[in-house]
Amino acid sequence: MPPRAALWTSNFTRYFLARTVSVFGDAMLIVASALAVGHLYGATGVGLVLAAFSVPFVASILFGGVFADRIGARPLMLGADIVRFAAQGTVAAAFFVGTPALWLLLVCSAVHGVSSAAFQPGVNGIVPLVATDLHRANATIKVSQSIAQLLGPATAGVVFGFLGAGPLYATDAATFAVSAACLAGLRLGAVPPPDGSTSPLRDLVAGWHAFRTRTWIWSVILVWVVYGVLLFGPLIPLGSVLISGRLGAPAYGWTESGLAAGAIVGGLVALRLHPGRPLAAGAAAMFGYGLLPLAIALHAPVALLLAAAAVNGAAWSFWSVMWQTSVQTHVPPAMLNRITSYEVFGSDGSLPVGQALAGPVAAALTAEAVLGFSVGVSVLGCVALLLIPAVRGLRRIEHREPAEATAAR
Repeated sequence: MPPRAALWTSNFTRYFLARTVSVFGDAMLIVASALAVGHLYGATGVGLVLAAFSVPFVASILFGGVFADRIGARPLMLGADIVRFAAQGTVAAAFFVGTPALWLLLVCSAVHGVSSAAFQPGVNGIVPLVATDLHRANATIKVSQSIAQLLGPATAGVVFGFLGAGPLYATDAATFAVSAACLAGLRLGAVPPPDGSTSPLRDLVAGWHAFRTRTWIWSVILVWVVYGVLLFGPLIPLGSVLISGRLGAPAYGWTESGLAAGAIVGGLVALRLHPGRPLAAGAAAMFGYGLLPLAIALHAPVALLLAAAAVNGAAWSFWSVMWQTSVQTHVPPAMLNRITSYEVFGSDGSLPVGQALAGPVAAALTAEAVLGFSVGVSVLGCVALLLIPAVRGLRRIEHREPAEATAAR
């Protein structure tokens, strides 16, 4: 393993700052939409604005991976940050001068969704370009992101409460400007020009072939698709309603804080542990994820609810580090961004389905019954992962030489 100080190179430090600030802005954006848009257009307006982001994001994510592999992750991410800065800046200016029209909010949200789809595949693919010890790099970034996710919503609430929607969106836009500046400062090797004999569509097909021939990848994503519909999707809307209705809105805020605090702990644990079979260790940790829906369904008191939320966040954080490091070390660099785009498409694409079905199903069966079923799905998913030999037996690769060094040699 390289010396500990070797992690904090100038490239990694810049990328670390870019990701931390960007995640902080993303965490602010959710609250900004709920508060600022909800104040003007109600719950319907919030739903439309969020959908205007999600639909273009899912529709564009696969081609985001293709172009990240063709032209390099950094220029695509840099361009995406510039576009997101312009989109959020436009919304901020509209709030400063008056009341923005709903159509303007929808258009800017859609532009933000497409640019985020261009940004997201490179999040995984650029780490091997800036670090050699990928496990430590991913764990360090995960801890920082968890802190940003803890502070972002609180900051958004304070800014909106004291200054209003315009400054809130301006602050969010500024986070993308900072991220773009950090990415622009990266010093990476030149990306080989795309093969003239291929087209983006052929690259997309090649990415699919690479994805489906790796059993350990598509098996995990298949479980995540089921989770999106039956676990991740119902948990947020039903959990917020049950917790707020029984214990009040502050209790739900504390639960979210418990999730973020647990995620920080999970990242720190992942920073210390280097299991020989990372996906098996991550799947074992994910058994703790089901404690939160279980606590909500059983109407647990606040103390147990917060403990369950912390375990939930820690389990998710630990799994994320194991998964990202495995993908980055086992997938060829030339295919990494496309594999990541298929991963995001599968895992995120089913989430809106689960969120949309949660309300009607809960109305027929009760929210507690739906979350109780989610607990069973959570356990069965972990069991399935541990029973799949390709997932259970995947071995850790200690580290990979930065990709630009390999290309230069």
